[in-house]
Amino acid sequence: MPSSEPSSHPSDASDKRVALRSSANGTVSLRTLDSVRDEVAHGIALRAIMKAKVVEGVKISVYFTFSKRDDDRFLRHVADIIRARLPTRHLFALATTGAPSPSSLTNANTLVITGSDADDVQSAVLLASSKFLGRVVSLTNDGDLMSAAIEDIGASSYDSAALWDVLHKSVRAPLSRLVPPPGSCSTLQLINAARAKLQRVTPQQAWDILHDPTYSTPAFLVDIRSVAERTRSGGIHGSLIIERNMLERRFDPRCEDKLAIADRYDLRIIVYCEDGWASSLAAASLHEIGMWNATDIIGGFQAWKAARLPGQVKPPSTESKTATLEGFSQISGESY
Repeated sequence: MPSSEPSSHPSDASDKRVALRSSANGTVSLRTLDSVRDEVAHGIALRAIMKAKVVEGVKISVYFTFSKRDDDRFLRHVADIIRARLPTRHLFALATTGAPSPSSLTNANTLVITGSDADDVQSAVLLASSKFLGRVVSLTNDGDLMSAAIEDIGASSYDSAALWDVLHKSVRAPLSRLVPPPGSCSTLQLINAARAKLQRVTPQQAWDILHDPTYSTPAFLVDIRSVAERTRSGGIHGSLIIERNMLERRFDPRCEDKLAIADRYDLRIIVYCEDGWASSLAAASLHEIGMWNATDIIGGFQAWKAARLPGQVKPPSTESKTATLEGFSQISGESY
């Protein structure tokens, strides 16, 4: 969200209208609206510089401000001030948000990307264009500065995160074919980081939780494997079948695509895959949406089979009028 700042929106069509301001000694000085706008522009430029991050020696910053009269000209002026104040390499994204100015010809907000290096700006233009597909109304590319009219920019947290990502990727050094990029993780590191968030359970522990009538919270066994894996290996009757690409949407109480049973954040969701690898990443992802009791089965379905546990568990409650059995394991014949 934009920071609080003085409004520079004029109450009249003329930029030359005079404003009055009292000084400390009681005398009255005259100021034009242009000078007020210039003061606001300098304030925004300073705040954008102060919140900048340094990535590989380059200062990057994303800053949103409320829509002003003639957004494009105003943000270009802010960009000029930033360039004058920062002699070192930098790349900034500046945008207006909120209701567009009544004088706007596009009825959209404005995004300006400016930098000291034209190559950085051009990389950012390409990446930003892909981030805001279908929302770019117009675009002007001046080499070291890009100005675009974009619908509803700043209306969601996606826009700020997307612009930070654009700037990060635009200033990073060219990738080596053989050296991992800075900040990247190996698969094993990802798995270890995911499992550090979980209280993983063995197949027997999962069985005990699912059949314990005194267990403190509702518990569900969730099969995230593909159709091909379930067909080849079998499954556990009574488990919920939710393939990996839908898992977060089905269990997020804030999502309109959630299951009827996903109406609380303390659910004990026990995820399993074929071998216990993908399930760890999936369970950790559920933690990110607030399902902190989610976990997975060590060794996955193959470990369940090796433990010779029954091929059927007590199915989840379907008392809710909107819950159906369509998501439950319906594999015919022997489970495994």
